[in-house]
Amino acid sequence: MKHRFILLYLVLVLLIVPIIQAQEANLTATCVENYDPEVDYFLDKISVDYAQGFEVEYFNNYKVVSVLTPWQNAEETFQYVLVQCGTPAPEEYTEAQIIEVPVKSFVSMSTSFLPHLDQQGVLDSLVGMDSYLYTNNPNVIEKIDAGEIAEVGGGGSGEMNVELLIDLDADLIMMQQFSVDGSGAREVLEQAGLTVVLNGDFVDTSPLGLAEWGKYISLFFNTEAEAQSYFDGVVSRYQELVELAATAETQPTVLANTPYEDTWFMPGGKSYVAQLLKDAGADYFWADDESVGSLFLDFETVYDVAADADFWVNVNFFWADAAAALAEDERYGDFASFKNGNVYTYNARMNANGGTDYFESGYANPDVLLADLIKIFHPDLLSDHELVYYKQLPQ
Repeated sequence: MKHRFILLYLVLVLLIVPIIQAQEANLTATCVENYDPEVDYFLDKISVDYAQGFEVEYFNNYKVVSVLTPWQNAEETFQYVLVQCGTPAPEEYTEAQIIEVPVKSFVSMSTSFLPHLDQQGVLDSLVGMDSYLYTNNPNVIEKIDAGEIAEVGGGGSGEMNVELLIDLDADLIMMQQFSVDGSGAREVLEQAGLTVVLNGDFVDTSPLGLAEWGKYISLFFNTEAEAQSYFDGVVSRYQELVELAATAETQPTVLANTPYEDTWFMPGGKSYVAQLLKDAGADYFWADDESVGSLFLDFETVYDVAADADFWVNVNFFWADAAAALAEDERYGDFASFKNGNVYTYNARMNANGGTDYFESGYANPDVLLADLIKIFHPDLLSDHELVYYKQLPQ
């Protein structure tokens, strides 16, 4: 009798343990089979500490996600209710879009989303992307070559192929919208019955804020644990580098960007680029400006202010060398930074189609961008670091 009791006990333990283990983390591959309204199905949660454009509120079986700034100066917000599959959706959110999570198939309309999918281990969900042209991610390229990802257009490949998107029938299409007037593509997809969400990562003006949008993506896959862990590492490394740069004895002056059609789109003093330059221990000429976007300056204005700049960064990434720059405008040769060879472009990782990884994995890894800039401005502080995204313009 005693042996039978022990055997029965062991059987019960074996049956119960899997249930307990399933509740130790978010469900990333399965749905709830026996719904209990008292159970918290999202044990792994994120906090939003730097990003200004989104927020999330957790409930037992659903999350309410709000995109506060889907585009620059937006007055409209978007709300999504993410419901754990296998559980009932709340009834009170009549105006919000209801989406079951975790999603299993995903269409990315921006390369800035791709590194987060890779880091969170959900790249196999990627069934479509706007264009094959600009990604540098080797895992994505491998899937493209294997015919596992459809090119749906809307990016460098031309007009969006709505019919193909309907055929793909993905659980989720994630896209960017750059203004209130750019809603047409989103509305066409929604009218076709497709599930579309906006991602406003490009609006965040701090390096860590932009990178934190990886957590936003994780909300749709229940991969908050992976996203939080990776981002915590980025923050730790970034802050250590900021402290290191602060020990520099000097702050070299720096100029950024290049003109386009007679307008020099200079990063505003509160922009993403300006923050990186400040954190790297550089003296940016327009640091006191209050703009989060670009300043529209003419060549003469920039020359009058920054002709003697010690460094010039983020120049045209299609310049192969100094000769190419002078062929575009010989006046570039009058800048002190050009004469001294202190000109840096961010095309160290650029594919044959002009897709530069700075705007892809660089956005997800601002700590590496910061390390590059510190290496440029203060090479003695990071003697062992080799440039990843930046390279010196060949003379």
